[in-house]
Amino acid sequence: MGGESGDNRILLVFDGDCAFCQTCVNAGHRVLGYMPAVRAWQGLDLRAAGLTREEVMTSVQLLGPGGLRAHGARAIGVMLAVQPNAAWRALGRVMLAPPVSWAAEAGYRLVSRYRHLLPGSTTCGVPPV
Repeated sequence: MGGESGDNRILLVFDGDCAFCQTCVNAGHRVLGYMPAVRAWQGLDLRAAGLTREEVMTSVQLLGPGGLRAHGARAIGVMLAVQPNAAWRALGRVMLAPPVSWAAEAGYRLVSRYRHLLPGSTTCGVPPV
């Protein structure tokens, strides 16, 4: 899976040029019991990972064994659903179930579009609106 040494770990691909995205990854490392392998898309062989530039520029990507592929709010929900902590797992399952999943994706799209304006974002690959 794009340089993950052939193991079955889940890989979270994010925008390494986005300070807000990096802040979110750092928070995940601090508060979650399990954090997948994390790679900025800028340092990843996208073709080998089966991703396009458009996909990685528009949302976080989660790749894993057995053909696991998720992006945006669904990627966050899946990541939460595999946590060792029951509360995080429950939140992940709720995020993945309609109609909450629809609202979560709408919220994700809103944050993604305006992430360059959020606190902590000094640089970002998102062009100004």
